[in-house]
Amino acid sequence: MTNEFSTRDNRVVMKIAIGSRLLLLTLIVFWRSLVSPYDTSASINPSCLSSPNNQSYIVKFPYIASVIEDSIVWDGVYYVRTAQCGYEYEQSYAFWPLLPFCIFVLSKSVFAPLVPLVGYRAVLGLSGYVLNNMAFVFAATYFHRLSVIVLKDKVAAMRASTLFCFNPASIFFSSIYSESLYALLSIGGLCHLMSGAKNLSTLWLALSVLARSNGVLNAGYIGFQMMHQAYDAAFYKKRFYLAVQILLAGAFRCLCICLPLFIFQAYGYFNICHGRSADEQRPWCKNRVPMVYNFIQSYYWGVGFLKYFKVKQLPNFLLAAPILSLALASIIYYVKLRYVIFITLGFRGFKAPPVDKSSSPFQLYSELDTLSRNSNITSGNTSKITQGNDRKHPKVAINDGQYRKIDSLENQTLRWRRPAVRENDLSKLPSEYRSLDKEEYLTLTLLPFVLHLGFMAGVAFLVMHVQVATRFLSANPPLYWFATSLPALSKNGKRWGYLIWAYCAAYILLGSLLFSNFYPFT
Repeated sequence: MTNEFSTRDNRVVMKIAIGSRLLLLTLIVFWRSLVSPYDTSASINPSCLSSPNNQSYIVKFPYIASVIEDSIVWDGVYYVRTAQCGYEYEQSYAFWPLLPFCIFVLSKSVFAPLVPLVGYRAVLGLSGYVLNNMAFVFAATYFHRLSVIVLKDKVAAMRASTLFCFNPASIFFSSIYSESLYALLSIGGLCHLMSGAKNLSTLWLALSVLARSNGVLNAGYIGFQMMHQAYDAAFYKKRFYLAVQILLAGAFRCLCICLPLFIFQAYGYFNICHGRSADEQRPWCKNRVPMVYNFIQSYYWGVGFLKYFKVKQLPNFLLAAPILSLALASIIYYVKLRYVIFITLGFRGFKAPPVDKSSSPFQLYSELDTLSRNSNITSGNTSKITQGNDRKHPKVAINDGQYRKIDSLENQTLRWRRPAVRENDLSKLPSEYRSLDKEEYLTLTLLPFVLHLGFMAGVAFLVMHVQVATRFLSANPPLYWFATSLPALSKNGKRWGYLIWAYCAAYILLGSLLFSNFYPFT
């Protein structure tokens, strides 16, 4: 029954995700046919520098080709150009290679028969649209799985997944942007990590760096687990050799995640700087650590600390205000009710002693590895809370069926330390674990997600072009977990919930209208 129910939930999420993508694509077509684009140069496609003598040929369906090519706007122009011609110009290196590579592969394989019908550039655009919309559907299913693992609540996970499918940056997930691929790889990687598949998680998170540069921050999740597992091994189990092993393995995984960043920067250096005289080299080539990406962001787009704090940029700050406010509210809520955990990174989050001498609060992540390998969690080996006559001292059924009393502080620790359960085993949890309340939301498991969100929100506000915050933060799970839990967290939660849904709907409508017609949006 649990497997069938879980499969049914996954199918529901997939249907919602597909429906949301069809809605976005319909809106794009509708607005394109109704409104004249601001910039009509989208279809201009000069020959590649590497092959300037390319001959144009007549396609059989020029109208369809024109419709697809005209829809390639904003950053999509760079991604399609890179897929077609490679990295020709210095500023092209601001766009990471995974999306262009995937578009190129699809255009040369699955969609290759369409080239004589609509032309190669239209096929590249079509490949980008199909790839990103399919990637989003799978990202939504992984988001649902991750939400079930973290929240331990099927209903809350479904609500959060639905909101994710209609998030305010939806237009970018259905356009030729890297958001969909990044969301799939980062959320999927975190899902595998929380399930205990560390090697597979490392691979997915490393690939996310090839989609977006901020993917390197995902190494922090593995680093967070590594610190707690090493602390548990050294100070509670007194196994210092094991702690060293954990630290080395974790550091290696973090290095593997960051490696694509350095490889791509080295690729840019050898293409632009290597073999040229000092007079011919670009300024960044002479830096001690030559990073083409940092130079492009600063030189071409004016990205830098507080550089965007100008009066004329006030409308852009207002455009980003809703998503930044939601991020700030979710972080403040966590910090207010779990201040000690937040400040100490969870190492001194509880005053209660461990339940027994062989376990500790830091064993949570150690248990994740063990429990994720166990395919069957039965009622006989799952701890249960049973309310006796004395509510202040509930009884706990341990594995062998014996009962003992625990005080309120130990009960709080036990609630926090409950084992990670596979999504198809949720029906076997005690009823008190099946609702998203304050205790449910505020766990150590959520801390790295909150830290990640806080860092990215700070960078978006202080360093980046602030209007991109809407899509920059769109793949952060805590936003949706907090937003959909508001009705249970405050008296005016339902009103805030309606307001958030109205905000998403407004940004979907505005985004599909403005962005698709080459007008400025986030």
